[in-house]
Amino acid sequence: MKSFLPILFCFFIYFGCGNITNSEIALAEKSIKKLEVVIGDWKTKKNRKQLIEAIKESILEGLTPSDYSYSKLIAFEEKYNDLSELEIETYEKQLSASFIKYISHLSNGKIKPREIYTDWDIKKNKIDADSLLTYAIEKKEVEDVIKNCKPKHTIYSQLKTALIAISSMPKEDFKPIITSEKFNLGSKSKTVILIKKRLQYWNDLSKKDTLSEFYDESFGNAIKQFQQRHGLEADGVIGKGTIQALNVTQEQRRRQIIANLERWRWFPRDLGINHIVVNIPNFNLHAVQGKDTTKIFKVVVGTEKRRTPVLSSKIDNIVFNPTWTVPPTILKEDLIPGTIKNRKYITNRNITIYDKKGKEIPIGNWRSSLADDYKYVQSPGENNALGYVKINFPNNHSVYLHDTNHRELFVKNMRSLSSGCVRVENPLKLAEYLLYNKEGYDATKIDSIVFFKKTKTVKMEEEIDVHILYFTAWYEDGTMQFRNDIYNYDPELFLRLTNQFRSNLVTPVRVVNK
Repeated sequence: MKSFLPILFCFFIYFGCGNITNSEIALAEKSIKKLEVVIGDWKTKKNRKQLIEAIKESILEGLTPSDYSYSKLIAFEEKYNDLSELEIETYEKQLSASFIKYISHLSNGKIKPREIYTDWDIKKNKIDADSLLTYAIEKKEVEDVIKNCKPKHTIYSQLKTALIAISSMPKEDFKPIITSEKFNLGSKSKTVILIKKRLQYWNDLSKKDTLSEFYDESFGNAIKQFQQRHGLEADGVIGKGTIQALNVTQEQRRRQIIANLERWRWFPRDLGINHIVVNIPNFNLHAVQGKDTTKIFKVVVGTEKRRTPVLSSKIDNIVFNPTWTVPPTILKEDLIPGTIKNRKYITNRNITIYDKKGKEIPIGNWRSSLADDYKYVQSPGENNALGYVKINFPNNHSVYLHDTNHRELFVKNMRSLSSGCVRVENPLKLAEYLLYNKEGYDATKIDSIVFFKKTKTVKMEEEIDVHILYFTAWYEDGTMQFRNDIYNYDPELFLRLTNQFRSNLVTPVRVVNK
C-alpha cells in the first residue's frame, strides 16, 4: 500500500490546485505499474462510500464535485460488483487521486493565491497527503480525515451556514432601483415601496409590514439594520451607497460567500493565542486574547491603486516618535511634483534631504534632475506622517501599523485612503495593549516618551501574531454581513473557482504600486 503513495503524492499535489487531466492520471498510472504495486484497501465499501459522499457535499464548502471526478466515481461504484480486475484498479487509482486533490483543496484552497495576487504573502498550510491517505484507508476513517482537513475557524463554519441559507432563498427577480433622491424619516415615494420589498426579501423588514410609500419608523429601523449589515453608516438615510447595496442580487451575494470560503482556506489554520487581525474591507483591527476579542480599533487601509497587502507575521518592535522616510511611490507621485512647484512643500513638512553619502542637502541646493537620488526623512513630531507610533513586523511589502497626522479620516465610514500601510485610530492605546506584559511600559510611561519627542524603539517580548486579511462576507448572530469588495477581488476568484475564468473578463494579475 505505502509503496505507491509517494509517487502519486508527487503527481497530484503538484497538480492539486487545478483539474487533474487524463494525461496526468496516465502518467501516475504508468509510474505505479512500473513498480508493480497494488493500490490498497479501497476495496472496503465504507471507505469508498465516505469519499464519494464527502465529494458530493463539497458543494457545501463552496467547491465543485466535478473537480474531483464525482460522476466518474459514482459510475464505477454503481457497477462495482461487475467490474473487471483492471477496472477495479483504475477505479482505485481514481479514488486516490480524488481524495488527495480534495484534501489539498480543503487545506490550501483550489486556487493558488500567489498566481493571482502579487501582494498576497501568506504561507501554505502544511499537509502530508501521503500519510493522510494511508491513515484514512487503513483505519477506515476517510470521513474524519477529510473533516479534519477543513479550516477550523469559526468564521469559516459560519460562512458555510450562510451559504446554505442564501442558497435556499427563493430566486429573486428584482430590477435595479434607479434613483437620485435621498430618503429619510417622513419621505414619501413609490421608490420606498421597492426598497421595502427588497428589505423584506433579505429579512431586514417584517413580511407583515405594510408596503406603503411612507418612510415610517419601522422602515427606518429596517434600513439601519441593513446598513449595519453592509458596513454602511447606520443613520437611516437612504443615499447612493445604500441603493448600491440594495441592488446587489442574491446570486452575487452567494458568489461572494463562495469566494470568501476559498480565502479562508488560504489563511493560516493557527492565528496564534494572542494576535491582532486587520480585516481590510471592514476597516477595523481586532485584538484577540485566547478566543476573545478584547479591543477593536478603526483603521485606514490602502486605496485601490495602493493596496494593502494580505500577510501574516509577528510583531517585532514598536517605535515611538518615529521618523518617516518617504517611500518611492509617494516620492514620485506627490513629493517631487509638489517640490517642483514650491520648495516650501518640503520645509513645511519638516523633511530633511540627504544625498547617497548621508550628507544633508539644503533645500536651496535641491535639483529636480537628482530628485530620485536623494533620501527624504521627516522628523518626529505631531505632523509626522506616521504620527507618534509605528508598529513593525517583518514582511516583504514594507508595510506596518502606524499613527497618522490625518486623524480626521477615522470619521469617514469608507476608509480606503492610505498608501498601503495601515493607519490605526488610538494607536497609543494599541501600543499599551501590546506592551502590557513588558515591565515599565504603562500609559504614563508611553505618554512620557511621546512628550519628549525622542525616537525610541521598544523590542517586543510577548509573541503576538499579526494578520492582515481580506474577507467581505461572514455570518454573525444569525445575520449575513457583507462589505464592499474595495479591491474587486471577489468576481474573478469566483470565476476561477467555478472554472469560468477567461483572461479577457477580469484582470488576471494584481499589480501593487508601492
